[in-house]
Amino acid sequence: MLKQLGETFSRASAAYAEMHRIERDRDWFILKMQEELGELTQVWNKLTGRGRLKGQSEAELHRALADETADLLGHVLLFAEENNIDLAAAVERKWKFRPSCGTPP
Repeated sequence: MLKQLGETFSRASAAYAEMHRIERDRDWFILKMQEELGELTQVWNKLTGRGRLKGQSEAELHRALADETADLLGHVLLFAEENNIDLAAAVERKWKFRPSCGTPP
């Protein structure tokens, strides 16, 4: 499940990079993950009263929170793909459940 999702994100990211002439070297993957975490943190700060709203409504901020969370997930999966990380095995080892079924082993 995670492997397939990572491959799907990888295809989408490669197409986007090609369209916008972005070079995705090894550092790009971790730097993008950090960038997306920063953007998620920025939205969180606004939602929790630690940042300026800049005219955004609470509904807009909740949507931005979801969007930035999706971006971060995508970049975590891209990082794993690029570095041949078996996330399903790591989740099972660290979190004690199989991501394919969501139940404890």
